[in-house]
Amino acid sequence: MLKLNSIKKDYKTGDFVQHALKGTDLSFRENEFVAILGPSGSGKTTLLNIIGGLDRYTSGDLIIDGKSTKKFKDKDWDAYRNHAVGFVFQSYNLIGHISVLENTMMGMTLSGESLTSRRNKALSLLEKVGLKEHAYKKPNQLSGGQMQRVAIARALANDPKIILADEPTGALDSKTSQQIMELIKEISKDKLVIMVTHNRELALNYASRIVEVKDGCVLSDSNPAILNSSSGNLNIKKTSMSFWNALKLSFGNIRTKKGRTILTAFASSIGIIGIALILSLSNGFNIEVENFEANSLAQSPIMITNQTVQMDADTLNELKGNNGLKKYPSSKKIYAQDDLKEKVIHTNIITSDFVNYIDNMDMDNVSGLSYVRGTSVNLVSKNADGYSLVDNGSNLTSNMLPESPNDKGILEKNYDVLAGDLSSEAGLVLVVNSRNQINLSILESLGFDKEADFEDILNKEIKVVFNDDYYMKVGNNFAINPDLEELYNSDSSKTVKIMAIVRGKEDKELITSGNGLFYTKALADEVIDKNKNSEIVLMQESLDYNVLTHQDFSETMTKEMFLGYLGADTVPSAIYIYPKDFETKDNIISYLDKYNDGKTEEDIIQYTDMAEMISSLSGDIMDAITIVLVAFSSISLVVSSIMIGIITYISVLERTKEIGILRALGARKKDITRVFNAETFIIGIFSGVLGVILAYLLTIPTNVIIESLSGLANVAKLNPLHAVILIIISLTLTVIGGAIPAKIASKKDPVEALRTE
Repeated sequence: MLKLNSIKKDYKTGDFVQHALKGTDLSFRENEFVAILGPSGSGKTTLLNIIGGLDRYTSGDLIIDGKSTKKFKDKDWDAYRNHAVGFVFQSYNLIGHISVLENTMMGMTLSGESLTSRRNKALSLLEKVGLKEHAYKKPNQLSGGQMQRVAIARALANDPKIILADEPTGALDSKTSQQIMELIKEISKDKLVIMVTHNRELALNYASRIVEVKDGCVLSDSNPAILNSSSGNLNIKKTSMSFWNALKLSFGNIRTKKGRTILTAFASSIGIIGIALILSLSNGFNIEVENFEANSLAQSPIMITNQTVQMDADTLNELKGNNGLKKYPSSKKIYAQDDLKEKVIHTNIITSDFVNYIDNMDMDNVSGLSYVRGTSVNLVSKNADGYSLVDNGSNLTSNMLPESPNDKGILEKNYDVLAGDLSSEAGLVLVVNSRNQINLSILESLGFDKEADFEDILNKEIKVVFNDDYYMKVGNNFAINPDLEELYNSDSSKTVKIMAIVRGKEDKELITSGNGLFYTKALADEVIDKNKNSEIVLMQESLDYNVLTHQDFSETMTKEMFLGYLGADTVPSAIYIYPKDFETKDNIISYLDKYNDGKTEEDIIQYTDMAEMISSLSGDIMDAITIVLVAFSSISLVVSSIMIGIITYISVLERTKEIGILRALGARKKDITRVFNAETFIIGIFSGVLGVILAYLLTIPTNVIIESLSGLANVAKLNPLHAVILIIISLTLTVIGGAIPAKIASKKDPVEALRTE
């Protein structure tokens, strides 16, 4: 079944070549007890290692069950060691951090047997060698003889055809040696047992055949075997260690080094702690910002004005001059830059069709709606010292209150009524700032000094003067009537009062920061209705120059703009849409976008989303800060990865003998890699979880400090998704850090590894 044909083995050290075996020819029967005798350095252990597939011959051929091994690959030798060979070593070579039972099962684990099957078989073998009651002990809890019995049980576990014993009694006393030899002799009744020893007496007493070697050559063979040639029929199953088994093996090793593992995990988790705290603060501040936005920005207007500024990335680059030209060039040339005005500014053509489109949208999404027109509202006040124009030159562009299409609209949600009542009637509303302030010119034009009581303001009568009274015809032109008393007392003027004094709510400062004298939509509509057919409007429509200034129109004041100022045009110059909340804002934006479907670039209507602009800016700033801080903290992650690599390499050095044992049992190189990857996997998971837990605990004092400094409570909040991602990052970096040492471990020579103490 086993034949060595002219086996030679050479070891090279520089230019020196040592011939360990010099053309050995040997054949072995299926069941016999062969003792190989020889002094130290005779080549007997090398011969045993070559038979066991631990070492490779330089030339010749090893034939197993009639099959040549010349073309064996690593995986074939691994499978051969696992299924066909069982090793019994002088130093037992048990894995110290796993139990006796797990040591016995290891070979079967590599062969892929089920847990139940290998457990039952291992317990049966331990019972056979008299150690069943010690199955759950660690090897260091056994005597030398007991450990050798475990090694024999392990060697028999996969029912191999060949048992190779290297000085199996070398470390035992005479009585224990005799017991072990009796056990091995019993095994040789149905298996081939090849034992290497320098003890001639032991060989003569137990072996059925003695082969003597010296200087790499066979000197004698007491019972040579003659094997008939047969075709190769060797069929052995490939070995494999599952990642789960690799995890269990590595976890057992880690448990023996708890202190170092905890310190390693803590050191590698420092980066995770830093990033987790940064993300906790970022997440908490983002939540605070979102809450603030929900309360303060949700009803910020979507503005549709005559002109909008659009800034995309390409336009910004062109504005900055990033058009392929080098900054601060040394060349003595001047280059032209395109006028980007047309690219940056878009002119909206607001038509009556678009106004109808706005009127037909779902008003359940709208908290407030304001059509801004350029019509001047002329107000005259009677004061103690005479008459005055109120807020002279004011118009609806900046002073029109938004209309509330629902019962509780933009005004009620965002303003506190300090005095009076809000209604939809034609009238005025005074809006003060957070300190109850109003522009001095408005107060003075109402007839007050630097302060006024609410009651006095609410009782103040003001006259709205229409065009036919406000403008006097002088030939073919017009002029403003300077007689304010006449205007105030005109029968056609309209008497109004300030209906209410309002102030923006404390949490709505971003959208209620303006102050002044505002007009209701009803008043604006009445003014436009009266003025659109006034004499000045009718004449201005027929002339191409300004009937007030007697000058030609220009780009800054076109005929259409001036007619709008006089009240001739009912199409608004701007529209302000106030959504109820962020969800309804999205609905409104979708509705506005649909209007542009199929339209040319000139006809589309572009809008400005104030809430989006502010929240995007705050979000970008927060994201930028977070990225910078995370980048700094990530440096510690890289350092941790390097440290894990060093720790794993130390573990490789410490577990070199274990590597040799696993290779002797048939573990592949990739299985060894998997064992150490499993170890770094465990450390990575542990350090990630530890980092997240510690970061979570650190958010408690962090929140206390922030609350004491800023008044914001529970700002640091670790997002569970961030926690999971950080654990995955920790795991990934740790595995990457341990990859090179794991690869180094897989390439270790099993013979050299077994010699490590």
